Amino acid sequence: MSPDALNSLFSLCIGFALAGALTSGYQAMAARPAGFGLLGNGVAPKTFAAVPFLVFAAPFIIMRNTLRGARIERRRFEFVMMATVLAGFWSLMSGTFVLMTLRAAGLFA
Repeated sequence: MSPDALNSLFSLCIGFALAGALTSGYQAMAARPAGFGLLGNGVAPKTFAAVPFLVFAAPFIIMRNTLRGARIERRRFEFVMMATVLAGFWSLMSGTFVLMTLRAAGLFA
């Protein structure tokens, strides 16, 4: 496996792990699952605070909603695959951002 492919795989894993940790932490604190409904409160400080959280938690939320929809609503395979690719790409980008931030801070070589 080439170093670039390994770096991308590591970024993907970091992105999904961060999304899962954030979503699980939110659920433990708020006693309800996180979702995109956090943005539906209108113009309020709580809504603006939810944006950075959802930027990094979105891959987990997308996959959770997609898998539940596939099981409960019998969604088509194409829709599930498209949502999986979207969540994977989003996770790759957020993981890349986290790794770049850690490298810039000198915490990761």
